[in-house]
Amino acid sequence: MFSQIYKDDQKPVVKITFDFYIAYSVLNESYVVQERYEKYKGTFFRLYKKSRYLDYISLGTIATSDYPGPFKHYGICALDHIIDVVSVEEPIIEVIQNT
Repeated sequence: MFSQIYKDDQKPVVKITFDFYIAYSVLNESYVVQERYEKYKGTFFRLYKKSRYLDYISLGTIATSDYPGPFKHYGICALDHIIDVVSVEEPIIEVIQNT
């Protein structure tokens, strides 16, 4: 299910900033469960339509589409970590080092 991630000095280094977020989580990739339940687009940078993390946010917080507003779950698959962010705003992505 996962594509292998390799360090590649030929790719740009990017900075991803969320100015406002509801929640975020960082997991060691070795402990992430892969399941068919989750629906998303993307490979290493994902936008989830359905996820366990969205379920958790709905059940474990007061966040709703009314307050603070409609939100999305973004997933970032890095070399050793999986970063999940739930935010009402899209991230700002900047190239900070070109190859």
